[in-house]
Amino acid sequence: MIRDCVFCKIVNGDLPCDKVYEDEDLLVFLDIAPLAPGHALIIPKEHHTSITTVPPTVAGRLMQVAPQVAIALTRAAGADGFNLLLSNGACAGQVVPHAHMHLVPRKADDTIVLPARTAKYESDEQKAEILRKTRERLAK
Repeated sequence: MIRDCVFCKIVNGDLPCDKVYEDEDLLVFLDIAPLAPGHALIIPKEHHTSITTVPPTVAGRLMQVAPQVAIALTRAAGADGFNLLLSNGACAGQVVPHAHMHLVPRKADDTIVLPARTAKYESDEQKAEILRKTRERLAK
């Protein structure tokens, strides 16, 4: 537990939450600033600032639990679908430095606009270089 981490305080019981689900590794609770009714956060109980340091077994549990909770929340909220979002790092929009996923129930007529736009590679060479470097790192 990190003393000044709001999510660690929730896991430890020092701050309240609207708990949706809990097991030995994970906690799911409603977001206090929801994008839509039923918006929940799925967090590992152990503190990790990045998804890249979450142990594979716990990361696997995140992806096992997310669809189950998503179905339940989507139906409970009367939604038609959901977004499952993970922001890793401040530049990607991560506000709380504790690894977490957002589960946001969606309706066709909701007003949520996700900030996304396409980008182009500067050149075919840039694309090839990124691909080469990525493959090299994965091969290690």
